[in-house]
Amino acid sequence: MGESGSFPSSASADGAGRSVKIIDITRPLSEEILIYPGDTPPVFRQENRGHYFITALHMSTHTGTHIDAPAHYLKTGTTIDTIPLSHVMGPCRVLDVSRAGTSIGPSHLHGRLKGIDRLLLKTSFSGAGRFDENYPSLTADAARLITGCDMKCIGIDSPSIESYECDGTVHRELLSRGCIIIELLDLSAVEEGDYILVALPLRLTGLDGSPARVVLIDNHGCE
Repeated sequence: MGESGSFPSSASADGAGRSVKIIDITRPLSEEILIYPGDTPPVFRQENRGHYFITALHMSTHTGTHIDAPAHYLKTGTTIDTIPLSHVMGPCRVLDVSRAGTSIGPSHLHGRLKGIDRLLLKTSFSGAGRFDENYPSLTADAARLITGCDMKCIGIDSPSIESYECDGTVHRELLSRGCIIIELLDLSAVEEGDYILVALPLRLTGLDGSPARVVLIDNHGCE
């Protein structure tokens, strides 16, 4: 499957026997995945050890769909192994801001954040397979609006929450207020609405971020 395709969903049952839909919003991680300029391209080297295969991985902590810990931009404080998992698991809202263009400002969010503390932004970049420095990103004013709502987590389907020509203001505003960031999602197959988010990073001791497997659980109308 290429990077730009929609991802398969699976159905399962909860404890009450009701069916739920699980939507994988993680980009497939391979040597072909788009890379932020200056980042480390991933290299996978599989070895045949006779009775088994084993693969050596060389890549950045911010390769593919990944989670930023506060230490990423603050350089101190919470690292990826110590972020509260409750911030990246639980009810969330997907907002379609694909008409916002490259700059997602407060006007695109006003009146749409009530009753939530986890937010995913679906932009025009969702499903794109090549890096474009004009990817959609959050403005500093929008970041302040989000932290003013005590958001625990924000995710986006573009390479970064902040513009390519940035100074780190957006990252620092969010991370300093405990809002965990998820980047390079694929929301191309997801409709705007409320879901359950599950985003789990690797437990990498003392590091600034980690690739993650991220899924949404949709149980709307399922009995």
